[in-house]
Amino acid sequence: MVIDLDKCTACQACVVACKQENNVPTAGHEEAALSRTISWMKLIPIVEGEYPHVRMRLIPRPCMHCDNPPCTKVCPVHATQIGKEGLVGQIYPRCIGCRYCTTACPYTVRYFNWYKPKWTDEARQSLNPDVSIRPKGVVEKCTFCHHRLQKARDKARREVRELKEGDYTPACVQTCPAGAMYFGDIEDTRSKVWELSRSIRAFRLMEDLGTKPKVIYLSEGEWFGGKKD
Repeated sequence: MVIDLDKCTACQACVVACKQENNVPTAGHEEAALSRTISWMKLIPIVEGEYPHVRMRLIPRPCMHCDNPPCTKVCPVHATQIGKEGLVGQIYPRCIGCRYCTTACPYTVRYFNWYKPKWTDEARQSLNPDVSIRPKGVVEKCTFCHHRLQKARDKARREVRELKEGDYTPACVQTCPAGAMYFGDIEDTRSKVWELSRSIRAFRLMEDLGTKPKVIYLSEGEWFGGKKD
């Protein structure tokens, strides 16, 4: 995934789309006060400068789906692991809720279900049947809408062909009104994400930790390198 921060308007359409697509429950005010809200996609605020010359930057932050993820190494029951597509998945029935993975993740993108998810009768009608509802006591996270990959793979198999760019797109990327998010196979030299990942503006969050995140950001042109041109 490539996210162009120069295009991002911080509208949070990606946040809403992620919650709706993946049946992420909404926390009440009591849970929110305890910092127990669940948001697979979140906008992280970064304040630069000093008053009165202050600038706020908002960075969309899904799971990084690292190539060298610390979370998979500490799980005692192998409830989280890397699939053949390179996605870091979470097997909810196997999770014992020890939360070692939440502690190990430097990006804080894993969430523990402290309560049984609840929806109103109206909201329950909009739940996505392709995504399981996580029970109380397990850890959940962004999956890059893995269920969409499964459907795209099945369709390609029926049509006797390989997956191609555009067959599989996460809800956040599909919804972004500014076109700031891109998704594809970074190993395919013909793909858009491969091209963007080679940009001089490309960077990864905390890449000095050696986690090798698959989410790549493109810095703002005006503030490239943290300074004005």
